[in-house]
Amino acid sequence: MSVQLSVQFSADQADAYDQVSDLLRKAGVNMDDGLLAPPQGKGTGVMAVIGKAGSGKTLLLAELYKALRAAGVDIVSGDWESRTKKDKRTLAILAPTNKAASVLRFRGVPATTIHRILYTPVYDPEYERVAQWLAGEGDKPEIEGLTDEALDRAAAFYARNPSIPGALMTAGLRGSDFITGWKRREDPLDIGFIDEASMLDEKQFEDLQEIFPNLVLFGDPAQLAPVGQSGQMIFDGLDGPRKLELSRVHRQDADNPILDLAHALADPQLEFADFERMVEDASKKDERIVWGQRVEVDLMARSPVLVWRNATRIRLIQAFRTVHGAPIDELLEGEPLICDGIELPAKHRKKRLDLEARGLIKGAQVIYLGPGRRPGFSRLHVMGAEEPQVSAASIVKIEKPDEEEPFIPFAANMGATFLHGAAVTIHKAQGSQWDTVQVFAPDLFVAARMGRVEAGQPLWKRLAYVAITRAQERLIWVVRNRLSKPSHGLQIDDLRSIAPAELTLEVQSEDG
Repeated sequence: MSVQLSVQFSADQADAYDQVSDLLRKAGVNMDDGLLAPPQGKGTGVMAVIGKAGSGKTLLLAELYKALRAAGVDIVSGDWESRTKKDKRTLAILAPTNKAASVLRFRGVPATTIHRILYTPVYDPEYERVAQWLAGEGDKPEIEGLTDEALDRAAAFYARNPSIPGALMTAGLRGSDFITGWKRREDPLDIGFIDEASMLDEKQFEDLQEIFPNLVLFGDPAQLAPVGQSGQMIFDGLDGPRKLELSRVHRQDADNPILDLAHALADPQLEFADFERMVEDASKKDERIVWGQRVEVDLMARSPVLVWRNATRIRLIQAFRTVHGAPIDELLEGEPLICDGIELPAKHRKKRLDLEARGLIKGAQVIYLGPGRRPGFSRLHVMGAEEPQVSAASIVKIEKPDEEEPFIPFAANMGATFLHGAAVTIHKAQGSQWDTVQVFAPDLFVAARMGRVEAGQPLWKRLAYVAITRAQERLIWVVRNRLSKPSHGLQIDDLRSIAPAELTLEVQSEDG
């Protein structure tokens, strides 16, 4: 069986495709003829495909995925895994954040988060029989409380969208009915594709190497390295043949002014003032670039303003809440939040895994939907998550200018912690994309004036590059410290509704 590519590659993409194919062939996976040798445990190691925005990394990843699927390789999503998969060749496509994974899913690539693959769900044995039937590995079961009509609904859903949890929920079950817990993955997987690999820290990389004997990283060397790694990215340490670079910028064929600006930053002679003139000139020629005289507050509820300094972030958040008339002691429905981690003692490890598996990992963008059924609980929509709505014990911290301690309008004894998300630092924005992005230029001017350098590159250029490439359709370069008035109140109507019965992942307090 010969795999037919659905696109025309450039020379560098074709070379990278061939080299990744050769790596996989040595591991026993031949995409050309569909011959798959059983996994041997020991793999071929790590390879990286790197390139700047627009160089075609995501397209290459997608075509490799299609070829592997056509060759008979099973896709592991993190939802439910057949026990018969141990003798099969498998592929998992991962990203560090919910938003990055959702960008791939939007393009038809079944990606999930790294965290979701590190932990596997433990299913109730009764409902695992349903999962096996849906996956074609058993007869239709008879389950007390589930009618044939409910099972048929689950089967119809699974035929359209191969998600076991989604299918079981369609049958009227809640997550807590069929998932009894989560455990750290014990058995290794096979092939792993990691998108946004510039965000990986050393601990994540070590975890991935333990699980995947065959690992391909896709990353952008011009982005910001993880904090604490001295400007170095995981793939920097790979030798020549193991690091493939895509140099041609493909999306420029569509005359993308956002990418034009991002790639102009590579000019070593370019100064900040020169770059701002380029932005202003571009704004006069193309409506996708906006020379903004103020921050547009209506956008902040879904697309945070990107800043460099924490002080700027806190001031913009305070201004956002003030113009919306938000009370100091409570949140309004529709306010954006950023997950800052989970505060739970060790004995509540299962609850931590439950919440993290549903997307409440550090850096996740969340919309507040209102209070939960008990004090300290919140109903939340996790942006980019496959099952986005969840109810959880929450600790919300509202930071205020010139005050060291944040104000906490409400809090459970323990649970998921959140900061406000109307503005975020450029570092935290990595891995995410939005249709429209506002970049607060005065902060980058300060970074340029300070003359800081990271990995041989002026810091302001790395910051500008990351910020600009978060924009998919439109870039607003905000040049003044002003905020518009809202044209409407905060809204949640655009978020998919979900039955209250499905909001199941409530973290109990120690006395409840």
